[in-house]
Amino acid sequence: MSTGKKPTPYFWNLTLAAVVSQVGCLTTVLILAALLVGLWLDARMDTKPMFTLVLLVGSAPVTLVLMLWIVRRATARIQPDSPTTSSKEAKGGGHDDSP
Repeated sequence: MSTGKKPTPYFWNLTLAAVVSQVGCLTTVLILAALLVGLWLDARMDTKPMFTLVLLVGSAPVTLVLMLWIVRRATARIQPDSPTTSSKEAKGGGHDDSP
């Protein structure tokens, strides 16, 4: 479905803004959820900082994995569908001179 046109800088800026906002919101939501669940578990089980700290530290790798997933998904969407050069041009033989 590629039209062969290069994306404009405006398109790149919108894509970048969308990815940054998704990652920022996701990070905030995950950290707040870990904090609230940790505080709730600590209050229920009378283990003041243990669950909160474990969940906050555990949310860091989860956040990183989800960030990478979002960025890879967004960059896959903006990649061109078909290559702009043929396989001969990519190998260095731009044209065929044989009769």
